Amino acid sequence: MTGAHLPLLVALVIAYLAGSIPSAYLAGKLHGVDLTKHGSGNLGATNVVRVLGAPTGIAVFVVDVAKGLLPVILLPQHVVTSHPMLVALALGIVAIFGHVRSAFLGWRAGGKGVATATGVFFGLAWLPTLIAFGVWVLVFTTSGYVSLASLMGALALPAALAFTGASFTDPVFIASIVIALFVFYTHRANIGRLRRGEEHRFRRGGKNGAPQATPPVAPQGPR
Repeated sequence: MTGAHLPLLVALVIAYLAGSIPSAYLAGKLHGVDLTKHGSGNLGATNVVRVLGAPTGIAVFVVDVAKGLLPVILLPQHVVTSHPMLVALALGIVAIFGHVRSAFLGWRAGGKGVATATGVFFGLAWLPTLIAFGVWVLVFTTSGYVSLASLMGALALPAALAFTGASFTDPVFIASIVIALFVFYTHRANIGRLRRGEEHRFRRGGKNGAPQATPPVAPQGPR
């Protein structure tokens, strides 16, 4: 135990507020853009890339990952507990919730939680998280669908945890299942568009070299 001690409730509030930092919204405002009214309207790194370009989108992604990572690795050491892993999980979950429902935006929907969840699990189990991120990269580069990559990455995380030795009763494994279900819930509209063939792919060649969403090609009828 190092430094000052924090009551668990105070640590949870700090983690929630850290997760609530609206990085995408702030990035948009710095560029004079309300991202809720441009692109997909979502306050996540993907929409930042779509509207403001890759460099800004990558910066927002890094901040969103840090919003999950830092509470998990910094706050538990200040909480007196006999169950530090459970405390870290609780802190990570409220950070993700803060990202999705930000207090600074009046509880308005923010991003879909994927980047912040990546930070949380990287702090809890870095190797399985790297494996899941590798799946995300593979699916995205081969399909062009960010949403499909996020869904497959969410499924890959519990599989990677099990592969690296986590038991089905391990709190981190159980949390990975819960978060995977949550990611599927936040992507339910994307799932519908994927099933209908209406989801947009990303391609290179936009303004300043930024990827852009490419609408699906409508099927051709008989001629």
